[in-house]
Amino acid sequence: MAEQADPGPELEIVHLLRAVTVELGLHSARFANRNGMHPTDVRALIALMDASRAGEDMTAGRLGALLGLNSAGTTALIDRLERLGHVRRVRDGRDRRRVLVEVDARAVELGWEFFGPLIGRAVDLLEEYDERELAAVRQFLTGVREAVTDPEGAPAGIPSRPGPHPSATM
Repeated sequence: MAEQADPGPELEIVHLLRAVTVELGLHSARFANRNGMHPTDVRALIALMDASRAGEDMTAGRLGALLGLNSAGTTALIDRLERLGHVRRVRDGRDRRRVLVEVDARAVELGWEFFGPLIGRAVDLLEEYDERELAAVRQFLTGVREAVTDPEGAPAGIPSRPGPHPSATM
């Protein structure tokens, strides 16, 4: 796809969002590397913290589906994070047959030590906006997130969410 000579303000913002996404990925990779983790481990911790913040339970199956991992990959991931002391498996209080995965407070502290300054700078920037501007930012980011996760927006033959590689099911 050829770039337009004058992309206009909309495409300029899309390019800025892409650049921010790349930089956040690199920042996350530095955290993973510094703490002996794989980038997928960091994505798992984020998914677990998001679920906790939303008051939602997280099973291994749900975590694997969110990350696009098969059962064996999900088990290896949780085992690895458990060995590092970042997560724990707990029996569901309502259904003892279900096992939930929870983030350990030490992992949250570790994350805040690394990501806290970045989060603080982002909050400082957002505090400069009024309610109308914040609503516009929220609406834009929500719309982009929905576009990224919409299966109708994926090119033909490409799943919208990563899943186990077809050869992994053999």
